[in-house]
Amino acid sequence: MKNLNHYQLASREDRFGLTVAARLNEAASDLPHDIAERLRVARQMALARQPSALTAAAAVHNGQATLTMSGGGFGLWQLLASFMPLLMMVAGLIAINSFINDDRANELANIDAAILTDDLPPAAYADPGFAQFLKASLRDAAQ
Repeated sequence: MKNLNHYQLASREDRFGLTVAARLNEAASDLPHDIAERLRVARQMALARQPSALTAAAAVHNGQATLTMSGGGFGLWQLLASFMPLLMMVAGLIAINSFINDDRANELANIDAAILTDDLPPAAYADPGFAQFLKASLRDAAQ
């Protein structure tokens, strides 16, 4: 029993808190109206001063206690942190696209440089017979 993990301890604390709240709510029905109102206002003031982002508000309705949890909302840093993976992915995709475009431009520049520095005139590359000559030379090289 000495080695309770965090969740078991939190569960026991939650059950204890709910038990205490239920007993206090049972006794609250016997209090005069002015004292009940002062306790309600004091409870609201205490919850407003609570520094935690996660506040608990106990509401009494028809003699039954309900416990509601309300979050403190998103701050600017939490909002930025939630969008950070999306921004990183977009930046990565932009970088990949830029790299691919540069690589393609370099390939085309190398081909253009080879064509312009070759002994053949550029008009020879447009000749259909030259395409047949390249195919035949590739077959001969493969054999």
